[in-house]
Amino acid sequence: MFVGQTPTLKLNNDPIFSKISTIQGAECREMASPSPPTIHVVVFPFMSKGHIIPIFDLARFLLCRKICITIFTTPANRPFFSHSLSGTNINIIEIPFPQNIQGIPPAVESTDKLPSMTLFPTFVNATKLMKPYFEKALESLPLVTFMITDGFLSWTLDSANKFGIPRLVYYGMSTFTTALTISAASLLRTELSDDEYFQVPDFPWIKITRNDFDSPLRDRDPKGPHSDFIMESIMATSKSYGQLVNSFYELESVYVDYCNRISSPKSWCVGPFCAVHEPSNEKQGISEKPSYIKWLDGMLEQGKQVLYVAFGTQAELSPEQFKEIKIGLEKSEVNFFWVVRKSIDEVNDGFKNRVQNRGLMVTEWVDQREILSHGSVEGFLSHCGWNSVVESICAKVPILAWPMMADQHLNARMVVEEIKIGLRVETCDGSVRGFVQWEGLEKPIRELMEGDKGIEARKKVKEIGEAAINAVKEGGSSWQTLNELIHELTERRQV
Repeated sequence: MFVGQTPTLKLNNDPIFSKISTIQGAECREMASPSPPTIHVVVFPFMSKGHIIPIFDLARFLLCRKICITIFTTPANRPFFSHSLSGTNINIIEIPFPQNIQGIPPAVESTDKLPSMTLFPTFVNATKLMKPYFEKALESLPLVTFMITDGFLSWTLDSANKFGIPRLVYYGMSTFTTALTISAASLLRTELSDDEYFQVPDFPWIKITRNDFDSPLRDRDPKGPHSDFIMESIMATSKSYGQLVNSFYELESVYVDYCNRISSPKSWCVGPFCAVHEPSNEKQGISEKPSYIKWLDGMLEQGKQVLYVAFGTQAELSPEQFKEIKIGLEKSEVNFFWVVRKSIDEVNDGFKNRVQNRGLMVTEWVDQREILSHGSVEGFLSHCGWNSVVESICAKVPILAWPMMADQHLNARMVVEEIKIGLRVETCDGSVRGFVQWEGLEKPIRELMEGDKGIEARKKVKEIGEAAINAVKEGGSSWQTLNELIHELTERRQV
């Protein structure tokens, strides 16, 4: 699979590794010492911001139950972990990421740093070379009650079985997406055209197209490295103890019940994770606000509504599409805060000056939850990654959906057609994956921010947002589900 050189494994004589393991193990024992058998959870997120951030929130949710947590990362990701988890008692263990993998630049240890997402199969397969380091660390840790590992790290199932540790899987998807993918699987192998609508067999009120799925799921005859990776993940998940879902039962009860009836392992809705804690600056009492928050404060003082625009860390926009976004935002005349992946110099063709009184663009990493919870933000132009959807729900901000990859198209269906908390951009040819001209952006922006449909979406998202927050409160559905799961796993481990 790999053309590059396999890293030399020096587990027994690696002083740095030994030091880290010993220190973290000692900290965990010290935490555990005053009380009877301590629940100790190992957490291993996939190396991607969209996978890591919700896991941080889940870890904090677990800390509410006085659980000892050990989380794994790599050297290049360690600073982000240390900063994000500062002030907690979460133990961080750093293990090496494979080097000399063809196509993966040196020190690139997260998918948002990849030159192209075409390298994703290479990257995810490279993580398998971390297995000996992971298992060596597990040997040095106190008794582990259960582990939570990303679904993309399917090889961790072998490690869990080797040490007799129940494995819980986390994918960061909705059960709506999982259920529709299962139900539509056989139809996707037929000769349906890409944009031909069909009824989902087990959910006849839902109509979707082949283009609502990404390759290889949409392929009539899936094959190749990406397909192999998907199958490995599915097989490992089916043999794991359970699957954690960043959602709450009331939002997706029909789809949760369906998944638990026809597939394994059991799905446990224990979210939304982001509803458990305040945004970081408020929580940590940081006095110095980022410049973009100061800008939003200024808009709020003037009584102006702002549209937040962000498409995640992995969406790749063509220059032509980027140009249409600029025109659409300018002609909409709404106030906007846009997180772009390009250099501001690349953007600045006079656009920045023309919108300077009502638009702000940044290229830096931002705290999306803090932005969405800001009083001035009344709309979110989003790619509909599941994290963004649940964060928008919890902040009670309606969504203008523009899906681009992965599960985002199905998430957009859910947002617009199922739970009705948003609108959708209009492609020039009406197809799911069509090009969006500025007119197809300007019109729905105005409707979301100023129109009747926007008012209805805003009303609906406030209702669902309240339910989401209540779900993670003591006595709520997600709180109770997590308690049941912990009790079940604790009893099992003590047998």
